[in-house]
Amino acid sequence: MKPNNSTGKGEAGAANTPRLVAEDVIEKKLADITTLLYSDDSGKSRLHEEVLSIVERSLFKIALQRNNNVKSAAAAYLGINRNTFQKKMVKLGINNHRE
Repeated sequence: MKPNNSTGKGEAGAANTPRLVAEDVIEKKLADITTLLYSDDSGKSRLHEEVLSIVERSLFKIALQRNNNVKSAAAAYLGINRNTFQKKMVKLGINNHRE
């Protein structure tokens, strides 16, 4: 049965799945974040790029923290290749040292 409203509850009023609850929490937080970041005076918006960078950087930091800064374990935690993980760490400006 497909959800029939934004709460993700089906017609029978089934409880939200953890994924739907997480999506709702993220959407509410992103609404605040986009309000902070959006600027209409700079011409072309970079909002999408900035938000994706923030989300990705946060995911990588969490993965490293939860895996004792072991890159291969953090990459596996995120479901990506270790080499991809390393390249993205460099691109995102993340070092592998505890801060």
